[in-house]
Amino acid sequence: MNRTGEQGLQCPERSKRFFKKSDYWYYNTREGVDIGPFDSLGEAEAGVSDFIDFIIHAEPGVVKTLERYGRAAA
Repeated sequence: MNRTGEQGLQCPERSKRFFKKSDYWYYNTREGVDIGPFDSLGEAEAGVSDFIDFIIHAEPGVVKTLERYGRAAA
């Protein structure tokens, strides 16, 4: 299912944004940044919600900086 304003396939697939590494959970942002560690998948899912809220309310320069560092790390 697409979000408002989205068309076609999303990359990466949302379901593949969560991953477990060394007994901790992480998620990957669209900007290519791994966020974590979280003790459980549920905490990682809540973290995504917090991150989305942060991005929605962030100044445009903050988002551009995150995108720049995400691409550099990839």
